[in-house]
Amino acid sequence: MGEPNYLDNEEQSVVIVMTSGPSTPHRCATPFYISAILASMDADVSIFLTMEGVMLGKQGVAQNLSAMTGGKTIIEFIRDAKQAGVKLFLCKPAMPGYCLAASDIIEEVDEIANASKMADLILASDKSMYF
Repeated sequence: MGEPNYLDNEEQSVVIVMTSGPSTPHRCATPFYISAILASMDADVSIFLTMEGVMLGKQGVAQNLSAMTGGKTIIEFIRDAKQAGVKLFLCKPAMPGYCLAASDIIEEVDEIANASKMADLILASDKSMYF
């Protein structure tokens, strides 16, 4: 008798809360990579960028940031996740602390949302991860 396979189970929901940003580039690719894998396994996946993570939603930042020298840029990981069906949220209350306006945000962000949206996502999800 084999191990249970998530592909054989009902759809799962996962929320990833992303607080890492440009000051820790080595932590910035993995959440998008994992989210793309989960979404390709038919999980309903959301990433919520908050704290320094909101900087990944600023135009020009993810395009010029890699987790490792010579590696893919973070925007490539974000686009892979989006193509797999991942929803991307950006924390509105964190924006003023990083001098961000709505016009600064990349098109890959689905919604600029309040912290209550993050709370709803966490409470409604089957699993949550934090980076």
